Amino acid sequence: MSESLEKLKLAERLVGRGKVSRRQFVQLALAAGFTAAAGEVMFAKAARAEPKRGGSAKFGLAHGATTDTIDPAGYPDTGTQIPFSGSMSNCLTEVDIAGNVKPDLAESFAPGDDASTWVFKLRKGSTFHNGKNVTPEDVIASFQYHMGEGSKSAAKSLLGDIAEIKADGPETVVFNLKAPSADFPYVASEYHMVIMPAKDGKADWQSGVRTGPYVYGEYEPGVRAHLTRNPNYHKEGMPYFDDVEFLTIADVTARTAALTAGTVHWIGRADLKTLNLLKRNPNINIVEVTGYGHYTLPMRVTEAPFDNVDVRTALKYALNRQDIVDKIFLGHAKPGNDNPIAQGVKFAIDPEPKHTYDPDKAKFHLKKAGMENLKVNLSVADAAFNGAVDAGVLYQQHAKAAGIDINVVREPNDGYWDNVWLKKPWCASYWSGRPTCDWMFSTAYAAGAAWNETNWSNPRFNELLAQGRSETDDKKRAAIYAEMQQLHHDDGGGMVIVFNNYVEATSKKIAHGPIAGNWEGDGLKLAERWWFA
Repeated sequence: MSESLEKLKLAERLVGRGKVSRRQFVQLALAAGFTAAAGEVMFAKAARAEPKRGGSAKFGLAHGATTDTIDPAGYPDTGTQIPFSGSMSNCLTEVDIAGNVKPDLAESFAPGDDASTWVFKLRKGSTFHNGKNVTPEDVIASFQYHMGEGSKSAAKSLLGDIAEIKADGPETVVFNLKAPSADFPYVASEYHMVIMPAKDGKADWQSGVRTGPYVYGEYEPGVRAHLTRNPNYHKEGMPYFDDVEFLTIADVTARTAALTAGTVHWIGRADLKTLNLLKRNPNINIVEVTGYGHYTLPMRVTEAPFDNVDVRTALKYALNRQDIVDKIFLGHAKPGNDNPIAQGVKFAIDPEPKHTYDPDKAKFHLKKAGMENLKVNLSVADAAFNGAVDAGVLYQQHAKAAGIDINVVREPNDGYWDNVWLKKPWCASYWSGRPTCDWMFSTAYAAGAAWNETNWSNPRFNELLAQGRSETDDKKRAAIYAEMQQLHHDDGGGMVIVFNNYVEATSKKIAHGPIAGNWEGDGLKLAERWWFA
């Protein structure tokens, strides 16, 4: 390597730190044999690549309701998940961009001989926003908050196997489980499981005091949340923004306009219909990643006519998923097959027979249910997912060929998750998915789970759920989870329409590294990980 090229490589590393000006860099590029234009491009890339501090970032969220709170027992969507879990808080562990679990507030974690005991060592020097050190007592209170007999936490079902949590000295927390659980560190990363300070032996969520990259500031539920940088954050150098503001902009057209006008620097759930126009905008980048997310039409199996498995099966065959992918999601998704486990998840299968569009099979199952025709309401709103209303209307057209009359009920976006989801017999919903079978099944399909949106309770499935969690032999676990996926496909009330890509848009003023796909918004942590270019 020539001396000029060596100087240029050094300058690339210094650009992002503000040590080399554009003019100086271009002169070095010319000396190394590059054109001035090439030097300009290299300078721009180098400037974006190196994280730097400063600035106020604004993010346009697709969700948020006036009924939202900072209580981690809830967090139903990105309106609370991104600001209050991903930006204001930490869990003991976190999932990286490859889907692996790693320490966060914990410095390390290790199992006992059979994974029925897990030992977490807390990170030295970790503090809450009020300066108080994080202790085992805080961790215990935070977990117990979701476990109490009267708890309404959506995470309660994930923690059912915890027999005891105890401190072992000032920096160690020991979890004793009722049965082995190879996936327990993943459970500890779940976005509800944020660590809060203990007050009189109980978790204090009301104060908003947490450990995360940003400190609680102002909050208007369903409107905006404003947070400021935590100067004592345990991740060195992070976060990069001075402060962040999260704006609820439920209407996708309004979100797009806000980004185009520069009112916000990022929007979630970009409008697929106008994506090509955004791509042509020289000031905007499109961010698209494949994760575990999927869009569903959950049927509550305890209510007629969904209490009949043949009715459920008829409705599954009456849906043309590929048509939905092509016309609603414009190719930014893959057809579902009524299995909520994404193909990238360990132990995932693709059950047979495939629930592809087949009006004759739908008619067959209706006849088995003692029906020639069926009329049923489907509640939808784009608060569930972009295109939910259009998907419902298209499904209505598909189902007519099978003698099924679907009345599409257009619900208000505001309050959808409080007034429709878990209340109406059939509605639109979405899941970010989970990186393990046990996590997904325990959250949404286990008997008694707070977010079991179909009220499905299959005895064999629940028996297998406990077995799979305790089994440490991968071959046996694979067989258990294969049977569970088949059971849900055949008997469950969860219609998985598509596995969706996360399609977001960002101002070119923003820079970032590789994007995580485990949740939206870079694993909910865009405010922590991103910076101004």
